[in-house]
Amino acid sequence: MNEPRPRVSIGMPVYNGEQFLVHALDSVLAQTFGDFELVIVDNASIDGTEDICRAYARRDRRVRYFRNRQNIGASANYNRARELSAGEYFGWLSHDDIYDPRFLACCVDVLDKRPDVVIAHSRICIIDEHGKVTEPYGIVLQTDAASPHRRFYELIHTMQMCTPIYGLMRSSTLARVPSLGNYSSSDVPLLARLGLRGRIYEIPEYLFYHRRHPGHAMALDRFARSAWMDPGKRGRIVLPEWTLFMELMRSVVGAPLPPRERAWCLLYVMCWPAWRRHWRSMGKDAALATLQLIGLSRRRSTTPASSD
Repeated sequence: MNEPRPRVSIGMPVYNGEQFLVHALDSVLAQTFGDFELVIVDNASIDGTEDICRAYARRDRRVRYFRNRQNIGASANYNRARELSAGEYFGWLSHDDIYDPRFLACCVDVLDKRPDVVIAHSRICIIDEHGKVTEPYGIVLQTDAASPHRRFYELIHTMQMCTPIYGLMRSSTLARVPSLGNYSSSDVPLLARLGLRGRIYEIPEYLFYHRRHPGHAMALDRFARSAWMDPGKRGRIVLPEWTLFMELMRSVVGAPLPPRERAWCLLYVMCWPAWRRHWRSMGKDAALATLQLIGLSRRRSTTPASSD
């Protein structure tokens, strides 16, 4: 007999997360809302992650543990966690972040009462490697606006941290947009695509704790993050900022929008390179790619031709 579908699925992608993993797992199991599954996808960790996860899976039947045979990159691992989930609502939780015990209950309550909301999330506090709160994240996005172009503007021009990505999403809406991309900052286009299809509501309480520590992915530059997202890009020519620009453009073109809304959104994307000095990063991307191409051309020209 098939088990009933859980209301909520939490996808936890993890790689070598033994330092903070227990805190994250305990915060999920401590939720006041209990109708959930926790889907852990271990990206071939080589520390004690596997032992910890298997112990929790034996302890609680809501915990499902999967292990990749090899490291497939962060992007593919995040998407696998989503693909293995069955809940009506879905959310990602990093192995080093922590839920308040009321997080799921509050998010589910919003999604149940507001069919126009595609993501429910809360305000967040930044914590350090010791779990100490270093600062509350104070930027409040106006993503509950009625017009899609206003929500889109907030997500690509006002947002500095992708806080809504930590919320609960409607699985049905998530299934209608492209998966998380294998490039740096791919959570921005994903949020933009969801925001163009519905409202994103922020619960005015601090119910999520986002950990920043020396090993955090945000400590990497955008080129290193590209290789972290997709190991196949390591050492290859990548244009992270240009890729992000093009994906934002595609998010508008592929959205079901009235002509006026689409026009506004396209205008915002065209203005995006000049906003917060993205143009500098785009220039650096192009310059570095040019240097890489010159170096590659020189290596090819100095390599002796093989003889039969």
